[in-house]
Amino acid sequence: MQTDLPPFDPKDFLKTVPHKPGVYRMLSKDGKILYVGKAKDLKNRLSSYFRGTPTHSRIFAMVKQICNVEIAITNTEAEALLLESNLIKQHSPRYNILLKDGKGYPYIHVTAGEFPRIEFYRGSRKQPGQYFGPYPSVGAVRQTMHLMKKLFKARQCEDSYFANRSRPCLEYQIKRCSGPCVGLIEKQDYDQSIRHAVQFLQGRTQEAIDELVQKMGNAADTLNFEKAAEYRDLIESLRHISQQQYVSGSNGNVDVVAICVGSGLACVQVFTVRNGNNLGNRNFFPKLPDEEVSTPDILGSFLAQYYLNHDVPGEILVSETPDEPEVLADMLTLKQGRKVVIRQPQRGERSKWVELAQRNAEQALQMQVLSRAGVQQRMFALQEALSLDGLPARMECFDISHTMGEATVASCVVFDLNGPVKAEYRRYNIEGIQPGDDYAAMHQALTRRFRRAVEQDGKLPDILFIDGGKGQVTQALDVLRELQVVGVNVIGVAKGEGRKPGLETLIIEQGTGRLALPEHSAALHLIQQIRDEAHRFAITGHRARRQKARTQSPLEQIEGLGAKRRQVLLQQFGGLKAIERASVEELAKVPSVSQALARKIYDFFNGDES
Repeated sequence: MQTDLPPFDPKDFLKTVPHKPGVYRMLSKDGKILYVGKAKDLKNRLSSYFRGTPTHSRIFAMVKQICNVEIAITNTEAEALLLESNLIKQHSPRYNILLKDGKGYPYIHVTAGEFPRIEFYRGSRKQPGQYFGPYPSVGAVRQTMHLMKKLFKARQCEDSYFANRSRPCLEYQIKRCSGPCVGLIEKQDYDQSIRHAVQFLQGRTQEAIDELVQKMGNAADTLNFEKAAEYRDLIESLRHISQQQYVSGSNGNVDVVAICVGSGLACVQVFTVRNGNNLGNRNFFPKLPDEEVSTPDILGSFLAQYYLNHDVPGEILVSETPDEPEVLADMLTLKQGRKVVIRQPQRGERSKWVELAQRNAEQALQMQVLSRAGVQQRMFALQEALSLDGLPARMECFDISHTMGEATVASCVVFDLNGPVKAEYRRYNIEGIQPGDDYAAMHQALTRRFRRAVEQDGKLPDILFIDGGKGQVTQALDVLRELQVVGVNVIGVAKGEGRKPGLETLIIEQGTGRLALPEHSAALHLIQQIRDEAHRFAITGHRARRQKARTQSPLEQIEGLGAKRRQVLLQQFGGLKAIERASVEELAKVPSVSQALARKIYDFFNGDES
């Protein structure tokens, strides 16, 4: 029997929100959308709503009604802005300032005529010429036009000003215009400049970037570092404003469905695209049977049930091929009265849509696992699996991380009845041991932790998890015995064959007994979550310590990124900060950088690497 979820707890919710760009939807008790917003950093933005008492009466009234918050991560803040606009137009939330239909967004307009003008534009787009946009902000348009002056020297002046010139203006003198008003450029050459400008606005920017990279290199070679810095800034600006906006980059009616399974749960993410616009996404957590079921089976069952009550588009993109896809497509075709195609794209723009939906599904599943309801359910399962007298109020897990004995770091993570207690996480830099001796490292870290607890009458865990086998457990038992610490259950989490999740063995009963929980056990999923968090915390600490000890570029830590590729990346982006901010698609445009390597670079700087 399904129980009611606990009341919305902002602190509990914010623990699960990532530091990524995206859109958030605040929901009332009856499920209605109160407010839709976008953020460059979802965690920072959402935290501001629940920090203290809102000073604005409208925000205060809205926050009191919030019963749930849904998020959708995006590739860039620009994508988040466009998705926010689509959601506001679709739902007209009560607390949003409603935007007008598309006309509020700025465009770049290349006019028609003998000498076309490139201008900033807002309006109905009825005038002849070509329109490019919408852009995420006025600043982005102005930045683009300023850059185009330098690159293409096309005129941007009003027609009345252009028609009455007898000598070139200041724009020509500072090399920002080619002077077509007084015949200083042939029409054929001017048309060529306009064609180049249109190519740039269409996203075909690689030729311009290559030219700027070459000029930057030449300036550096001649020791003209000020000029080289200008080119570097131009390269960064060019990449920034020419980012592809995948939220509104498709055509037609499409649903994008991605599935993520883990920790005994399944999350299905559905993105709805109509007339080329992403109208939003929704998470579904189908109830799974007790016996093991495959991911294609889950996805097939979900699609069959979901489209019984929803409009079926002509194309459904999936992250995995569902069970019996031909039968499912025939059923949906019969229901809708027209051809329905189900496919798993492998390349191109549609594969990027699926990738984005997949990332959202993974994020939503992680948030569900870390939610209070999910943790408490696993706590009860853990109590039953280990035959405990009561729920463990505090659990700690230790792990060791090093690279061939270098910069050894031990981690300690803490969980209570509500999940992770990050304020009480600790790291221990290990010194004075034989490099690579994990037993000695574990002994030192545990001694420092529990000696401090004994001396200062500190908190003790009900369960002490050790990431390791019998040898590591023996070290823990020895430390507790030496310091005369009692009442702590020590459990080792030994990896299974091939380190495959679900095959772990628990070492209990003072290191002499072993327990293997079923792969779908909620108790095992909780233990895996705690162990993985300790592993993540140890790795990040080890990397930070190793980096501090080395005088090297962070790029050198990325596997597969050699010296030549690092040099090309720095030249193309003009510096490390621009590389850190770049999306996967922008990184993949660099020569010799594959999509897989671009993803690895992006994950390295955005904290997705474990």
